Amino acid sequence: MEQIDSYRQLMMTYATDIGLKILAAIVFWIVGRWLIGLAERLLLQAMARQKVDPTLMRYVGSFLAVTLNIILVVAILGYFGVQTTTFAALVAGIGVAIGAAWGGLLGNLAAGIFLVVLRPFKVGDFISAAGVVGTVREIGLFATTLNTPDNVLTLIGNTKVFGDTVQNFTANPYRRVDLKCQLAGSADHLAAMQLLREKLLAVPNVLASPAPEVDILEFNLVGPVLAVRPFCHNDHYWQVYFDGNRVIRESLASAGFPAPVPAQVMIMQQSGG
Repeated sequence: MEQIDSYRQLMMTYATDIGLKILAAIVFWIVGRWLIGLAERLLLQAMARQKVDPTLMRYVGSFLAVTLNIILVVAILGYFGVQTTTFAALVAGIGVAIGAAWGGLLGNLAAGIFLVVLRPFKVGDFISAAGVVGTVREIGLFATTLNTPDNVLTLIGNTKVFGDTVQNFTANPYRRVDLKCQLAGSADHLAAMQLLREKLLAVPNVLASPAPEVDILEFNLVGPVLAVRPFCHNDHYWQVYFDGNRVIRESLASAGFPAPVPAQVMIMQQSGG
């Protein structure tokens, strides 16, 4: 009978000890989670005061929360006597395996962080990246989303964006529109250049400063080729492009400039004469 009582007392002692440990682990978990949430909020508030980009804030907040939660779990397991070195090695092994399997995704994630920090472009900018031209809709964790001029939603991996040439057409206050004008060999090129400079200023959204540039670009068998280059804001590029071509055609025709004749036609006419 005394032996049964001793066993019972020993079981009660073990049960009490385990119960207290479980209760302590629950308390540690609740307090730890509260402290992790507090640390995350304080960090985000500090970054917000420094006007850090919201996307970068989410990156840093998520990384801090995951790291502190892993530390909390390891600490609780250590309190129960579990060999945390083995657990840490297991976590490291899993991390290496995930890194090897998801190397491309992690590369895109790292590139996305650099894009947010270095800010070569922002949402709403019109850019060319990885061979795609469009307006930036989103700079995501793994991909950048563009809306192309023909209204196609396009996702590009951040690694390609960060590793390729990026052109930001919105960064500068104005952009040059490159047009060409073919003149006949007998045309007065000086009068044509002066006429085009004046007519281009009347095109909507063409800037007066810098003034439109009109000059001889090259010569061919037909005659001189003029480089016609008005300047405008990027939002008006295509409107100025099409209106500029129309003005070139209509203004030269109205002023009586001879139409350029292809060299083959001129040779046939001369042979026939």
